[in-house]
Amino acid sequence: METTLRGKPFALPIHGRYNMTRCRWAKRPHPFGIFYGENPLDFSFPLVLLQISVIVVITRAVRFLLKPLKQPRIISDIIHGMCYRAHTITILSVNICFSLMSKAFKAGSLLICVALMVNVFKGGIIIGPSVLGRSEKFSAWLFPDQGVFVLKNVAIMGMMYFLFVSGVKMDPINSMSKSGRKALYTAIVGIILPMGTVASISVLVWKFLDKDIARGASISAIASSLSITAFPVLYPILKELNLLNSEIGRLAMSTSMISDMIGYTAIVLSEAARQGATNHWNVLWYMISVLVLLAVIIGVLRPLAVWIVRQTPEGKPVDQLYVTFTMLIVLVLGFCSDFIGATVINGPLWFGLAMPDGPPLGAALVERSETVINDLLMPLMFAFVGLYTDVFSMTNFSTLGSLLVIILVGYIAKLFGTLLPSLYFKLPLREGLVLSLIMSLRGQVEMFLFLHWVLDYKFLKTPSFTLMVLLTTLVTAIATPLIGILYKPTRPYINKKRRTIQHAQPGSELHIVAGIHDKESVAALINLLEASNPTSYSPIVVYALHLVELVGRATPMFIAHKSCPENNGFDIKVSAFRILEQVSPDHVEINSFTSVSPYTSMYQDICDFALEKTASLIVIPFHKERLGGHGQIGLHRGVQQVNSNVIAHAPCSVGILVDRGPFRRPLMSRSVRGASQYNVAVLFLGGADAREALAYADRMVGKSLVSLTVVRFLSNNNEGDNVMEKKLDDGLVTWFWVKNEQNDRVVYKEVVVRNGEETVAAIQAMNSNSYDLWIMGRQMGINPVLVEGLSQWSDNPEMGVIGDYVTSSDFGCTASVLVVQQQVLSGA
Repeated sequence: METTLRGKPFALPIHGRYNMTRCRWAKRPHPFGIFYGENPLDFSFPLVLLQISVIVVITRAVRFLLKPLKQPRIISDIIHGMCYRAHTITILSVNICFSLMSKAFKAGSLLICVALMVNVFKGGIIIGPSVLGRSEKFSAWLFPDQGVFVLKNVAIMGMMYFLFVSGVKMDPINSMSKSGRKALYTAIVGIILPMGTVASISVLVWKFLDKDIARGASISAIASSLSITAFPVLYPILKELNLLNSEIGRLAMSTSMISDMIGYTAIVLSEAARQGATNHWNVLWYMISVLVLLAVIIGVLRPLAVWIVRQTPEGKPVDQLYVTFTMLIVLVLGFCSDFIGATVINGPLWFGLAMPDGPPLGAALVERSETVINDLLMPLMFAFVGLYTDVFSMTNFSTLGSLLVIILVGYIAKLFGTLLPSLYFKLPLREGLVLSLIMSLRGQVEMFLFLHWVLDYKFLKTPSFTLMVLLTTLVTAIATPLIGILYKPTRPYINKKRRTIQHAQPGSELHIVAGIHDKESVAALINLLEASNPTSYSPIVVYALHLVELVGRATPMFIAHKSCPENNGFDIKVSAFRILEQVSPDHVEINSFTSVSPYTSMYQDICDFALEKTASLIVIPFHKERLGGHGQIGLHRGVQQVNSNVIAHAPCSVGILVDRGPFRRPLMSRSVRGASQYNVAVLFLGGADAREALAYADRMVGKSLVSLTVVRFLSNNNEGDNVMEKKLDDGLVTWFWVKNEQNDRVVYKEVVVRNGEETVAAIQAMNSNSYDLWIMGRQMGINPVLVEGLSQWSDNPEMGVIGDYVTSSDFGCTASVLVVQQQVLSGA
């Protein structure tokens, strides 16, 4: 089979045989050594090792160099580096456009855009004939024509595993059954309109097209690639943009799954048509073979995977033998699908779709293979794309211009094909436009299709292949930052209404969203809720939200447990809440839910849920926990990220609870003859957060089993005081003391300090292990004099300076800690 590589005729080996000009390759794969006068690059195995090493190193180096850049001009620089000597005027125009765009794009979106460019090319263009490959010595040394053979096979294997893992993450049946008419109509119109538009334009420019492209099958293939949005491409971009949990993200993923199902069906039918081009009976045998392969996957392999899941004890990892066996089946199915003519990627993809997603098996497959696939094998795929991308071959502008018109019209039609159904279903124009841009994203799957058309179908030549690669990348690179600019997932959480404990109406219900990561965090939450003094006059409605990291699946889930069913993974954690509800049926109401999402976007579910339920307080566990009582600290960066995001975007007040041993004992068991057995200390340093903490403590002290000590810190001679904040603090403290002056369970003190060192010393003097819970405001409104010199101690900014100190091992406190942040209103 002959094609072109870097503009030269190149014979690809057939059936695995080496068609080598280097005779030593045929004798043995390894050299004796350079001391025997042999060149290691004359042998296949050392050359492949060097190729992989160079490709991966270049990929990581490009990522590292682009990471700190915050201007879009870097995209222009990349294209400029590829095309400078070929089309100076064209690239100059592109540079001007990108320079203008740089004033509009924000830094975060630009980094995503740059990262996307790197992910698409993975250094492939750099080593190809557009840049380093222009040097004949470099090409002959590292990528001789014969050496591309092994690279190609490994790259295709990487693509097989990439699509398999992408299929494992998908749950098409469940997603499509819940998608509704909006996703269905958007997918159908988004496919039909661009395909019809491309077909119409192709008729007008038919005589100007290359003769291999000017065929019905070729035009239909190009139209399909412009019309169908591949889920494996869409998911990582949405994850990077933190849109998986958003309404637009969920709609886009459901739409892409429906689009993919239509696309896979179209691919099978088109392959059948090509099989029958010479003999009509081939169509029958092809379809029978495909149905048999699907029957084996669905009827044999899927039940086997379900059996593996049942054999794995709950909470335990899947045995490595099962993982290895599954990864081996991917290769076998790739061979079978290629053997029957269904292309090598279809078998692994169908197998991935048939696998049960999520833990334990799906999660194990993703966790143990994704790094190797994405960081080691897929760069070879992009490198192979780069070897066929040559901007210097784009000289026939009459032919390429016609193809350019078809592609641009196809992308525009795709935008309108998604926008029109969105407007029909009364989606806001901005969100409809964002959805249209999302459905226009292109990536790995399209690159593989282009290679398939070059190597197998041969209707694309190097110039047209290069044009399609560049346009695909350009459209995605432009669409990605525009999505980030037009749509902010945190915009719906902006709240102009007061939802705090301090401003709650007397006698109103207190709605609390309680985040739960594991069963260890349940006991402290229950004690906190019980100490919050639920009464018939002011009951508490608790929304227990089980937070589970999304692993092994792509689609986030939000589950409402109507009646806490058994064996759902959440019943053990909620049962304790149910006991509290049974003890006080008129005072406490428990509602249980589960959120399964990535840590990067989990805060969206929490904030959206709190907004929907009109919560006044979100309580989430701290990411550090003392282990075994020996001073050991467990750290979870994912939970810390969730806490920081909730603090930044919450539509109500937030409390971060640091759980320690003494606070876990049930509060009811502490009561002895009615004596006060629960001691709370409030550190009042002023500001809105401190006022919220004091208002919460005032609610607690209404319970007879709770005693309260409030210590207010004042600066010497009122130095550094904010006049307005000081008046608000004085008003609340006065109200609190007048209300509780006759309560012998309440103690109020004032401490005057000159700097942060004296503040810490005063807090340390209180640390006598006589308190069960410390409550303090986070940081908003604190007089800077009170914390002067303490900022360098803060390792956890979400806790504030004082909260971070009290929870640190240096403080040596054994009590639990609640750090409170009052709701930040819009525009504050």
